[in-house]
Amino acid sequence: MDTLTRMRAFIDVVEAEGFSAAARKIGRSKALLSKYVRELEDELGALLLNRTTRQFSLTEAGHTYYKRATEIVREIDSLADSVRESSGDVRGRIKLSAPRTFADAPIGQSLIDFAREHPDIVLDINLDDRFVDLVEEGFDLAIRISRLESSSLIARKLAPFRVRICGTPELIAKYGTPSRPQDLANIPCIIDTNGRWLSNWPFKGEGGDTISVSVSGPIEVNSPIAARAAAVSGLGFAVLPDFIAAPDIAAGLLAPVLEDRTLDGGGIFAVYPHRRYLPAKVRVFVDYLANWFRTREAS
Repeated sequence: MDTLTRMRAFIDVVEAEGFSAAARKIGRSKALLSKYVRELEDELGALLLNRTTRQFSLTEAGHTYYKRATEIVREIDSLADSVRESSGDVRGRIKLSAPRTFADAPIGQSLIDFAREHPDIVLDINLDDRFVDLVEEGFDLAIRISRLESSSLIARKLAPFRVRICGTPELIAKYGTPSRPQDLANIPCIIDTNGRWLSNWPFKGEGGDTISVSVSGPIEVNSPIAARAAAVSGLGFAVLPDFIAAPDIAAGLLAPVLEDRTLDGGGIFAVYPHRRYLPAKVRVFVDYLANWFRTREAS
């Protein structure tokens, strides 16, 4: 048995957070994975995992080995991908991190469409609203919806992104249309605690600066999908991503306000680590998403 096979087994177990979960994910037996990891430890002369009957944890040596092993395996896979690409054969697994908001919204259909059109590529989607460490956690790439800070990651903008301040026509009839951001301080608002702004909503000031308005309301929830449902129910104004609010605005269920004072949301980006060989499967995926958004923006 070669070292690379044992190395892959170790990585699978760590990333699945257990032997049983890894066995189910990759279709091998728990006993076989345990055997590979034990052989790897014997080969290295070091304990990589602290095992108990219910769980395991990485040893210090295990942390060090996992970090370097994922880099090595990724480079090997990337090199193989580049060779396959030259022969027109693109296949493999893409480990993707994406916000729940992205997958739950209509634009999440882009992932389904890609999987349908590329059956030889397995799309392993991990939905998490936190910013994962792509290198440390072994992701090929991530979808991020924000203004990107400078980093060592490569980013490709897939689409523009904006937020809308929305309320029902009935709510607007009751309280009046806000003519300035400060008016929202006296009107019920829905707080998305998963967003960066919480109850302090930023706006463009009259002098071009940024101002903040403190808002409050009857519901706080850590999901823009739930915030949208609360807004449609008339509980208050909400800050919503455009791709979530747009269908309700088109249907007349929600109406946007303060459009000229709302800040630019940044963009929807595909980000991935800087590598010597960008895997062909990742390049195909990013190109597909860019074209998917471009086609819909033009329509």
